[in-house]
Order: sequence, then C-alpha cells, then structure tokens
Amino acid sequence: MNKGFWGTLTKPFLVLAPLADVTDPAFRRVIAKYGKPDVTWTEFVSADGLAFAPEVGRKKLLADLIYKEEERPIIAQFFTGNPESMRKAAELANEMGFDGIDINMGCPDRSIEKQKAGAAMIKNPQLAQEVINAAISGAGGLPVSVKTRIGYNKDELSSWLPYLLNTDVAAITIHARTRKEMSLVPAQWEKVREAVELRDALNPDIFILGNGDAKGIDDAKLKAKESGADGVMLGRAIFGNPWLFGSGRDAVSIEERLRVMVEHTRLYEELLPHKSFAIMKKHYKAYVSGFDGAQELRGEIMNAENAEEVASAVDRFFTSTR
Repeated sequence: MNKGFWGTLTKPFLVLAPLADVTDPAFRRVIAKYGKPDVTWTEFVSADGLAFAPEVGRKKLLADLIYKEEERPIIAQFFTGNPESMRKAAELANEMGFDGIDINMGCPDRSIEKQKAGAAMIKNPQLAQEVINAAISGAGGLPVSVKTRIGYNKDELSSWLPYLLNTDVAAITIHARTRKEMSLVPAQWEKVREAVELRDALNPDIFILGNGDAKGIDDAKLKAKESGADGVMLGRAIFGNPWLFGSGRDAVSIEERLRVMVEHTRLYEELLPHKSFAIMKKHYKAYVSGFDGAQELRGEIMNAENAEEVASAVDRFFTSTR
C-alpha cells in the first residue's frame, strides 16, 4: 500500500471537504492563503467527462482542477462508474502533479447515481473495488482514497466498509450519515468509531477520517479524539471563513473579512469566467453577517452582477460607516 503524503501528516488530520460549486479553484486559493488545511480536495470532477467529453466541455472540467503550489498536499476527486474512465482520470491527475486521488462514493445526486457513481457505489461493492483498482493502476504511485457514507437507505457500514478495506487505498473518509439521510439528520459519529474498529481488525494500515457536523477546529479535534479517527474533514464550516484552519474568523476584523470577500470574488471571475456569477453569491450570506449594516450590504451585493459592483458596494459601506 502506498501511503504517499498521508504518512507524513501529524494526527489528527484536519482537511478541507470537496464541496461542489464551493471549493472551486478561487476559494481554495483564498483558503490556502488565509488558513491552510492539512490536506485540500478539489471539487469532484467527472472522470467520464474528462475521458469522453468534447474539447470545450473537457476544458471546463480541467478548469476545476487548477491549483497552486500553496494548496499542497492537494487531492483530485473524481466520480465515475466506469473503471476505464477512472484509470484515465488517475493518469491525468498524476500528469498534473496532484498529491493524491480520491473517489467519490457518497454523493446523493440522482444524475450521478444514474452513472453508477457517487452513493450508488454502495449498492455495487464489486464495481466499487474495480473502480478503486483502476484508479490505483492509473495513479502512477499516487495514493488513492475514498469518500463514502455509512450506507444507502440504512446503516450498512459493517457490510460495506470491508469491501473498501480489502483494497490498497491509503485513506477512507466516512460521512457519518446514509445516502437517504443526506445532511438532514445529525451525523452519527459513533459510526466513525465503528469504522475505526473495523479498520483495526481488517486493515490497520488504512487511515480513517470522519466527516459531518464538525463546527470548527476544536470540535473537529474533539470528534477525532472521541471516535479514534485519524482525521476530520470539515465542510460547511468553511463558508465565509477562509480563516477556519488558521486563526479563525473571530480573529479578523469586519473590514478584513469584507476585503477578502472581494478578493475571493475577483479570483472567481478571473479563474472561472465560464461559470455563472450567481454561484459566487452563495458565499455572501456567510461573509456578510453579524455586524451592523450587514443585512443592507448583503442585499446590495446579492444584486451585483460582477466583482467590481461587489467591490464598489463594500467601498460605499466603509465610507458610510467611518
């Protein structure tokens, strides 16, 4: 088993979750600058699209894989139900200089499940193993990991996880909910502990990370201690808080927070011109909250159509409050 960079990390690992239309290259660059996690994931990218899409579509997918050296170690996450597509995607990740490859086996999106990918993998463990082995074959020595859930319609961890443990993956992240539960119920961290116990019995060399409801760094460390997990993946806590893995948002001024929001917006426009500006707006509610005048400013920037309009709104806000 190739642990790669995983074997160099200090436990517990505190890592950045792959969030579709959130942890894009622009936001990842801001996070790396202001609060770097131990490991960074890209958004998930279609391995089938990389293998078979026309050139225009493939270029858009490749844009999701842009990264800077400051983000290392960085993992490219792919989804597919086609082992050959996964092998090709893994080869590409190796060529692009990524530090690792992760396979999404937990996404509940119906369109992805129709491709036998994401959470649908839980219902087809033999195919899951084939996809893992294909990734390892194409990875050129990069460590391969998996992100999954505790089950599909019900808790199936005791039957599902052994299939993953019976491979040469370096790490497995357990989102402590079923596919059916989505994120609508509290994460069951006792299932992460169960995953650790299964790992200890079946394949002690594999790292186990827990995911779900970690509110911040202190909470993540507590969850790691109580569950025995080697690391914790944080997702929703990153919204409006690129300082999460550093000093934390509470340590920065309102002015710095808003200036970084503008920086983030400009990077989004620069790096992802093919994407809707509306995607960027999902960050504004988190950035612009908890201070006098926040509601009015947020209302104004939610109507903005580009980065300059956001910057102008922020400048007017500071002028009016001085």
